Amino acid sequence: MNGICDGRVVVVTGAGRGLGRAHARAFAAAGARVVVNDLGVGLDGTPDPNSPAARVVAEIHAAGGEAIAHGADIATTAGAASLVTTALDTYGRLDTLVNNAGFLRDRMLVNLDEDDWDAVLRVHLRGHFLPLKHAAAHWRAETKAGRRPEARVINTSSGAGLLGSLGQANYSAAKAGIIALTLVAAAELHRYGIQVNAIAPAARTRMTQHTFADTMATPESGFDAMAPENVSPLVVWLGSTASAGVTGRVFETEGGRITVMEGWRPGPTADKAARWTPEEAGETARKLLEEADPPGPVYGAGS
Repeated sequence: MNGICDGRVVVVTGAGRGLGRAHARAFAAAGARVVVNDLGVGLDGTPDPNSPAARVVAEIHAAGGEAIAHGADIATTAGAASLVTTALDTYGRLDTLVNNAGFLRDRMLVNLDEDDWDAVLRVHLRGHFLPLKHAAAHWRAETKAGRRPEARVINTSSGAGLLGSLGQANYSAAKAGIIALTLVAAAELHRYGIQVNAIAPAARTRMTQHTFADTMATPESGFDAMAPENVSPLVVWLGSTASAGVTGRVFETEGGRITVMEGWRPGPTADKAARWTPEEAGETARKLLEEADPPGPVYGAGS
Protein backbone atom coordinates (compact mmCIF):
# COMPACT_ATOMS: atom_id res chain seq x y z
CA MET A 1 0.00 0.00 0.00
CA ASN A 2 1.44 3.37 -1.03
CA GLY A 3 0.53 6.83 0.10
CA ILE A 4 1.52 9.93 2.04
CA CYS A 5 3.04 7.80 4.86
CA ASP A 6 4.71 5.19 2.67
CA GLY A 7 7.54 3.53 4.62
CA ARG A 8 6.79 5.20 7.95
CA VAL A 9 6.17 3.31 11.18
CA VAL A 10 3.30 4.65 13.26
CA VAL A 11 2.19 3.84 16.80
CA VAL A 12 -1.43 4.56 17.73
CA THR A 13 -2.56 4.14 21.35
CA GLY A 14 -6.14 3.25 22.18
CA ALA A 15 -6.46 1.99 18.61
CA GLY A 16 -8.89 -0.86 19.15
CA ARG A 17 -12.05 1.18 18.66
CA GLY A 18 -13.39 4.58 17.67
CA LEU A 19 -10.93 7.29 16.71
CA GLY A 20 -7.86 5.15 17.33
CA ARG A 21 -9.12 2.36 15.08
CA ALA A 22 -9.95 4.90 12.36
CA HIS A 23 -6.47 6.44 12.66
CA ALA A 24 -4.70 3.06 12.53
CA ARG A 25 -6.61 1.98 9.43
CA ALA A 26 -6.06 5.36 7.73
CA PHE A 27 -2.32 5.29 8.38
CA ALA A 28 -2.11 1.76 6.99
CA ALA A 29 -4.06 2.83 3.91
CA ALA A 30 -1.55 5.68 3.50
CA GLY A 31 1.35 3.20 3.41
CA ALA A 32 2.45 3.13 7.05
CA ARG A 33 3.23 0.06 9.13
CA VAL A 34 1.20 0.38 12.31
CA VAL A 35 1.59 -0.68 15.93
CA VAL A 36 -2.00 -0.99 17.19
CA ASN A 37 -2.03 -0.45 20.95
CA ASP A 38 -5.09 -1.19 23.02
CA LEU A 39 -5.26 -2.41 26.60
CA GLY A 40 -8.73 -3.79 25.98
CA VAL A 41 -10.77 -2.15 28.74
CA GLY A 42 -14.34 -1.02 29.06
CA LEU A 43 -15.55 2.55 28.77
CA ASP A 44 -14.76 3.16 32.46
CA GLY A 45 -11.30 1.58 32.28
CA THR A 46 -12.17 -1.81 33.77
CA PRO A 47 -10.77 -4.95 32.08
CA ASP A 48 -12.49 -6.22 28.94
CA PRO A 49 -11.80 -9.89 28.14
CA ASN A 50 -12.15 -9.24 24.40
CA SER A 51 -9.27 -6.94 23.48
CA PRO A 52 -9.97 -5.37 20.08
CA ALA A 53 -6.37 -4.66 19.00
CA ALA A 54 -6.01 -8.00 17.21
CA ARG A 55 -9.25 -7.39 15.31
CA VAL A 56 -7.96 -4.06 14.00
CA VAL A 57 -4.69 -5.71 12.96
CA ALA A 58 -6.70 -8.35 11.10
CA GLU A 59 -8.70 -5.62 9.35
CA ILE A 60 -5.49 -3.90 8.24
CA HIS A 61 -4.00 -7.19 7.00
CA ALA A 62 -7.19 -7.97 5.09
CA ALA A 63 -6.87 -4.61 3.32
CA GLY A 64 -3.28 -5.37 2.35
CA GLY A 65 -1.53 -3.37 5.06
CA GLU A 66 1.02 -4.17 7.77
CA ALA A 67 0.29 -3.98 11.49
CA ILE A 68 1.05 -5.60 14.83
CA ALA A 69 -0.94 -5.57 18.07
CA HIS A 70 0.40 -4.24 21.38
CA GLY A 71 -1.59 -4.79 24.55
CA ALA A 72 0.48 -3.28 27.36
CA ASP A 73 -0.64 -0.43 29.64
CA ILE A 74 0.96 2.70 28.21
CA ALA A 75 0.29 4.63 31.43
CA THR A 76 3.11 2.61 33.02
CA THR A 77 6.81 3.08 32.38
CA ALA A 78 7.26 -0.54 31.27
CA GLY A 79 4.23 -0.43 28.99
CA ALA A 80 5.23 2.84 27.34
CA ALA A 81 8.80 1.66 26.86
CA SER A 82 7.59 -1.61 25.30
CA LEU A 83 5.47 0.38 22.86
CA VAL A 84 8.62 1.92 21.39
CA THR A 85 10.51 -1.37 21.60
CA THR A 86 7.75 -3.19 19.73
CA ALA A 87 7.98 -0.76 16.83
CA LEU A 88 11.78 -0.98 16.71
CA ASP A 89 11.97 -4.76 17.09
CA THR A 90 9.23 -5.40 14.53
CA TYR A 91 9.86 -2.76 11.90
CA GLY A 92 13.29 -1.34 12.74
CA ARG A 93 12.19 2.25 13.21
CA LEU A 94 9.60 4.61 14.69
CA ASP A 95 8.40 7.73 12.91
CA THR A 96 5.05 8.81 14.34
CA LEU A 97 3.30 8.52 17.70
CA VAL A 98 -0.43 9.14 17.99
CA ASN A 99 -1.53 9.42 21.62
CA ASN A 100 -5.23 8.60 21.70
CA ALA A 101 -6.01 6.22 24.61
CA GLY A 102 -8.62 7.27 27.15
CA PHE A 103 -11.83 6.55 29.02
CA LEU A 104 -14.45 8.39 31.06
CA ARG A 105 -15.67 8.40 34.65
CA ASP A 106 -18.14 11.25 34.60
CA ARG A 107 -19.47 12.79 37.80
CA MET A 108 -20.60 16.24 38.85
CA LEU A 109 -17.80 17.87 40.81
CA VAL A 110 -19.27 17.39 44.28
CA ASN A 111 -19.77 13.66 43.55
CA LEU A 112 -16.37 13.09 41.96
CA ASP A 113 -14.16 10.99 44.21
CA GLU A 114 -10.37 10.77 44.22
CA ASP A 115 -10.23 7.40 42.48
CA ASP A 116 -12.26 8.66 39.53
CA TRP A 117 -10.14 11.79 39.34
CA ASP A 118 -6.87 9.87 39.49
CA ALA A 119 -7.94 7.15 37.05
CA VAL A 120 -8.93 9.60 34.29
CA LEU A 121 -5.82 11.77 34.71
CA ARG A 122 -3.71 8.63 34.72
CA VAL A 123 -4.87 7.24 31.39
CA HIS A 124 -5.23 10.55 29.56
CA LEU A 125 -2.39 12.66 30.91
CA ARG A 126 0.16 10.10 32.07
CA GLY A 127 -0.85 7.97 29.09
CA HIS A 128 0.27 10.81 26.85
CA PHE A 129 3.39 11.75 28.82
CA LEU A 130 5.03 8.33 29.08
CA PRO A 131 4.80 7.24 25.41
CA LEU A 132 5.92 10.72 24.38
CA LYS A 133 8.87 10.58 26.79
CA HIS A 134 10.09 7.19 25.58
CA ALA A 135 9.59 7.97 21.89
CA ALA A 136 11.36 11.32 22.28
CA ALA A 137 14.29 9.65 24.07
CA HIS A 138 14.69 7.31 21.10
CA TRP A 139 14.53 10.15 18.58
CA ARG A 140 16.99 12.24 20.61
CA ALA A 141 19.43 9.32 20.57
CA GLU A 142 18.97 9.01 16.82
CA THR A 143 19.75 12.70 16.38
CA LYS A 144 22.88 12.46 18.52
CA ALA A 145 23.98 9.48 16.42
CA GLY A 146 23.74 11.61 13.30
CA ARG A 147 20.39 10.19 12.13
CA ARG A 148 18.06 13.14 12.58
CA PRO A 149 14.48 11.87 12.29
CA GLU A 150 11.41 13.44 10.75
CA ALA A 151 9.40 12.48 13.79
CA ARG A 152 5.79 13.39 14.48
CA VAL A 153 3.62 13.29 17.60
CA ILE A 154 -0.13 13.89 17.54
CA ASN A 155 -1.80 14.26 20.93
CA THR A 156 -5.54 14.03 21.52
CA SER A 157 -7.23 16.77 23.51
CA SER A 158 -10.92 17.72 23.39
CA GLY A 159 -13.31 20.61 23.32
CA ALA A 160 -13.70 19.81 27.02
CA GLY A 161 -10.05 20.74 27.47
CA LEU A 162 -10.58 24.01 25.61
CA LEU A 163 -13.85 25.15 27.21
CA GLY A 164 -14.69 22.68 29.98
CA SER A 165 -17.62 20.27 30.13
CA LEU A 166 -20.25 19.84 32.83
CA GLY A 167 -19.87 16.57 34.72
CA GLN A 168 -16.37 16.08 33.35
CA ALA A 169 -14.02 18.00 35.63
CA ASN A 170 -11.47 15.17 35.59
CA TYR A 171 -11.62 14.67 31.82
CA SER A 172 -11.56 18.43 31.11
CA ALA A 173 -8.55 18.96 33.39
CA ALA A 174 -6.67 16.09 31.75
CA LYS A 175 -7.43 17.29 28.24
CA ALA A 176 -6.37 20.85 29.10
CA GLY A 177 -3.15 19.42 30.51
CA ILE A 178 -2.52 17.61 27.23
CA ILE A 179 -2.61 20.93 25.39
CA ALA A 180 0.00 22.40 27.75
CA LEU A 181 2.12 19.24 27.41
CA THR A 182 1.92 19.59 23.62
CA LEU A 183 3.16 23.19 23.68
CA VAL A 184 6.09 22.41 25.97
CA ALA A 185 7.06 19.27 24.06
CA ALA A 186 6.97 21.11 20.73
CA ALA A 187 9.33 23.78 22.09
CA GLU A 188 11.73 21.34 23.75
CA LEU A 189 11.90 18.65 21.08
CA HIS A 190 12.09 20.62 17.85
CA ARG A 191 15.91 20.48 17.97
CA TYR A 192 15.71 16.70 17.61
CA GLY A 193 13.55 16.75 14.49
CA ILE A 194 10.32 16.11 16.43
CA GLN A 195 7.09 17.96 15.68
CA VAL A 196 4.33 17.82 18.29
CA ASN A 197 0.75 18.90 17.64
CA ALA A 198 -2.66 18.22 19.19
CA ILE A 199 -6.16 17.71 17.91
CA ALA A 200 -9.46 18.40 19.66
CA PRO A 201 -11.81 16.10 17.75
CA ALA A 202 -15.57 15.66 17.84
CA ALA A 203 -16.78 12.28 16.63
CA ARG A 204 -19.10 9.41 17.55
CA THR A 205 -17.16 6.93 19.69
CA ARG A 206 -17.88 4.88 22.80
CA MET A 207 -17.13 7.97 24.89
CA THR A 208 -19.54 10.19 22.95
CA GLN A 209 -22.16 7.70 21.78
CA HIS A 210 -24.92 9.32 23.84
CA THR A 211 -23.95 12.86 22.81
CA PHE A 212 -23.96 12.10 19.08
CA ALA A 213 -26.37 9.15 19.01
CA ASP A 214 -28.85 10.92 16.76
CA THR A 215 -26.29 12.47 14.42
CA MET A 216 -25.97 10.17 11.42
CA ALA A 217 -25.53 10.53 7.69
CA THR A 218 -28.15 12.68 6.02
CA PRO A 219 -30.12 11.01 3.22
CA GLU A 220 -29.36 13.93 0.91
CA SER A 221 -25.57 13.92 1.19
CA GLY A 222 -24.80 10.52 2.66
CA PHE A 223 -22.19 12.29 4.81
CA ASP A 224 -22.01 11.18 8.45
CA ALA A 225 -20.46 14.24 10.08
CA MET A 226 -19.77 12.43 13.35
CA ALA A 227 -18.00 9.39 11.90
CA PRO A 228 -14.53 9.03 13.50
CA GLU A 229 -13.03 8.44 10.06
CA ASN A 230 -13.55 12.16 9.31
CA VAL A 231 -10.88 13.08 11.86
CA SER A 232 -8.19 10.71 10.59
CA PRO A 233 -7.11 12.50 7.37
CA LEU A 234 -5.77 15.46 9.37
CA VAL A 235 -4.04 13.10 11.80
CA VAL A 236 -2.43 11.18 8.92
CA TRP A 237 -1.20 14.44 7.37
CA LEU A 238 0.21 15.65 10.70
CA GLY A 239 1.94 12.28 11.06
CA SER A 240 3.57 12.50 7.63
CA THR A 241 6.59 14.38 6.32
CA ALA A 242 4.20 16.59 4.35
CA SER A 243 3.49 18.50 7.59
CA ALA A 244 7.07 19.78 7.81
CA GLY A 245 7.28 23.01 9.82
CA VAL A 246 3.96 22.54 11.65
CA THR A 247 4.49 22.15 15.39
CA GLY A 248 3.03 23.41 18.66
CA ARG A 249 -0.43 23.76 17.13
CA VAL A 250 -3.89 22.68 18.27
CA PHE A 251 -6.52 21.80 15.66
CA GLU A 252 -10.22 21.40 16.35
CA THR A 253 -11.75 18.99 13.85
CA GLU A 254 -15.30 17.77 13.34
CA GLY A 255 -16.95 16.35 10.24
CA GLY A 256 -15.62 18.35 7.31
CA ARG A 257 -14.40 21.27 9.45
CA ILE A 258 -10.81 22.01 10.56
CA THR A 259 -10.07 24.97 12.84
CA VAL A 260 -6.69 26.22 14.06
CA MET A 261 -7.16 27.10 17.73
CA GLU A 262 -5.35 30.23 18.85
CA GLY A 263 -5.24 29.61 22.59
CA TRP A 264 -4.63 32.04 25.41
CA ARG A 265 -3.48 35.45 24.22
CA PRO A 266 -3.31 38.74 26.17
CA GLY A 267 -6.55 40.71 25.99
CA PRO A 268 -7.44 44.14 27.42
CA THR A 269 -4.84 45.31 29.93
CA ALA A 270 -4.45 48.12 32.45
CA ASP A 271 -1.21 48.98 34.26
CA LYS A 272 -1.22 51.44 37.16
CA ALA A 273 2.56 51.02 37.71
CA ALA A 274 1.75 50.82 41.42
CA ARG A 275 -0.25 48.65 43.80
CA TRP A 276 -4.04 48.68 43.37
CA THR A 277 -6.48 48.91 46.20
CA PRO A 278 -9.10 46.13 46.15
CA GLU A 279 -11.72 48.65 45.07
CA GLU A 280 -9.52 50.00 42.26
CA ALA A 281 -8.63 46.50 41.12
CA GLY A 282 -12.28 45.52 41.00
CA GLU A 283 -13.36 48.64 39.10
CA THR A 284 -10.52 48.18 36.62
CA ALA A 285 -11.28 44.48 36.17
CA ARG A 286 -14.90 45.25 35.34
CA LYS A 287 -13.89 47.84 32.74
CA LEU A 288 -11.46 45.37 31.14
CA LEU A 289 -14.14 42.67 31.07
CA GLU A 290 -16.45 45.04 29.18
CA GLU A 291 -13.75 45.35 26.50
CA ALA A 292 -12.94 41.65 26.34
CA ASP A 293 -14.56 38.97 24.20
CA PRO A 294 -16.81 36.72 26.29
CA PRO A 295 -15.61 33.12 26.78
CA GLY A 296 -17.31 30.30 24.95
CA PRO A 297 -19.90 28.40 26.98
CA VAL A 298 -18.87 25.31 28.90
CA TYR A 299 -20.17 22.18 27.13
CA GLY A 300 -23.50 21.22 28.62
CA ALA A 301 -24.16 24.67 30.08
CA GLY A 302 -25.99 26.14 27.09
CA SER A 303 -25.20 29.43 25.40
